[in-house]
Amino acid sequence: MPCTAKTTASQEYSSARIGFEPKLWLTLLTALVVAPPATLRAADRPPEPARITEDLALNFHLMHPGGDSLPGDPNAAFYLDGTYHLHYILAHPWKGKGSFSFAHVTSPDMLHWTWQPTTLQPSFTGHGMFSGTGFITKEGKPAAIYHGQGSDKNQIAIAKDTQLSAWEKPYPLDVRNADGTEAKISHWDPDCFLIGETYYAISGGEKVPLLKSKDLKTWTPVGDFLRHDLPDVAFGEDISCPNFFPLGNKWMLLCISHSLGCRYYLGDWDAKREQFIPQTHGRMNWRREAQSLFGTRQWRVDFFAPESLLTPDGRRVMWAWLATLGKSDGKMDSRTIQSLPRELSLPDDGILRIKPLRELETLRYDPVTLSDITIREATRDVPLTSSPAGKKIATLDGDAIELRITIAREQAERKLFGFTLFADGKGGGLPILFRPETGTLRIGTTEAPFAIANLPKGRDVELRIFIDKYLVEIFANDRQAMLAEHADYRGKPDLNAFTVGVPITLKRVEIWKLKPTNQGFREAQKNRNWEPETK
Repeated sequence: MPCTAKTTASQEYSSARIGFEPKLWLTLLTALVVAPPATLRAADRPPEPARITEDLALNFHLMHPGGDSLPGDPNAAFYLDGTYHLHYILAHPWKGKGSFSFAHVTSPDMLHWTWQPTTLQPSFTGHGMFSGTGFITKEGKPAAIYHGQGSDKNQIAIAKDTQLSAWEKPYPLDVRNADGTEAKISHWDPDCFLIGETYYAISGGEKVPLLKSKDLKTWTPVGDFLRHDLPDVAFGEDISCPNFFPLGNKWMLLCISHSLGCRYYLGDWDAKREQFIPQTHGRMNWRREAQSLFGTRQWRVDFFAPESLLTPDGRRVMWAWLATLGKSDGKMDSRTIQSLPRELSLPDDGILRIKPLRELETLRYDPVTLSDITIREATRDVPLTSSPAGKKIATLDGDAIELRITIAREQAERKLFGFTLFADGKGGGLPILFRPETGTLRIGTTEAPFAIANLPKGRDVELRIFIDKYLVEIFANDRQAMLAEHADYRGKPDLNAFTVGVPITLKRVEIWKLKPTNQGFREAQKNRNWEPETK
């Protein structure tokens, strides 16, 4: 996501418009005011390394090991020679001001990450690094397209090796009209993809331009990337952090709007007109009750800035930055935590499936299975921000847990029921609630569409819940995914269940402890080999 190095954050705020301008990205970075060092207020200086307390260090989520940093957009993901590579934006001091690099992590399984030395940084590129994507050239080389902070251009860098330890010097996209004049397009948040022998690139904005090239050097404008937009997309929503790829028998545009967070389009690619025809639109970010309705002054983007890759066995896997999770003051969180990897697929019914990464199952140990649990005590009242006391059904031993709760369809139909994680027996904890009257699933104060009535006949209701200390991610029948943070998790291991009006029987509750995957995180906290140059 681009910004300018010529204006202060306060100036950017004053020029903000609902239609997200390229230069507005700097408004996110209130700690990175660009001014001579002597004039910087303490709160405006580039972030200094901060120590992550043990309470904040997660077990199996990817998290920046160096303390405060934002933005934390995941970027340029690859599978190369048996290794997964992922980059994420790292804010840091640079020559007395603030700039941005691409931190580089590698993994054999998308769970156990090792931090590599940071190569894509201002001392090499000549500019800061803002969002883009990774792609493979016709020659089979890994490459990254991104926005160069302060360069006013999108840039391309091509790796010299499959370890991504060395890169060729990046160069700007040269976009030319048919008469050879420079084409006027907005440069930010690009994506590049290869269809046949033609490279295509898109650049972020409300009206997304499509470009094409045969050699990645000279680019020509094609026209509008989208044939049209869809009715549930509000005017003022931009398309940024785009990632365009085939999924099932359709094409998916995975992206954000800065105002409303992660979202996606599904549709067809018109090869003759060189245009994407969106047919459906969906969201992956859901507002909490304390968050704003719309806008970029008071952020509501718990799930933000997605990136994806294709695994060698054909799975499309995505991550997103948990940008405001746990915060309700309209500001962004500086811990730089990435979501669990999610597998995306599109079967013949056209309904997007969102599954937790299957490799997570390799972390399980000490399984416990409970069967046929009946909750007979039916309440009549469900408070707004707490739960009914309910019935204790398990004590969860540890702070890295996976739950799989199965409820027979006939037991779940038309019932308002739920669960409380970190329950205190008095209604306190993190509530999870099925609401048949609204067709939604609620976690904490966040609600997302999920109606049991819409499941295929005879299909049981299945919740998979991942608990990583204070961070909780939920997957419902592979059709909906949500997340929440609950700071008051310590010393509250109980899982309670409750029902409203009538009893309910849980078919099965499966519990696993999960092995930590944060050994690389611990090592990176010590060796700090990822630290970019600052002078």
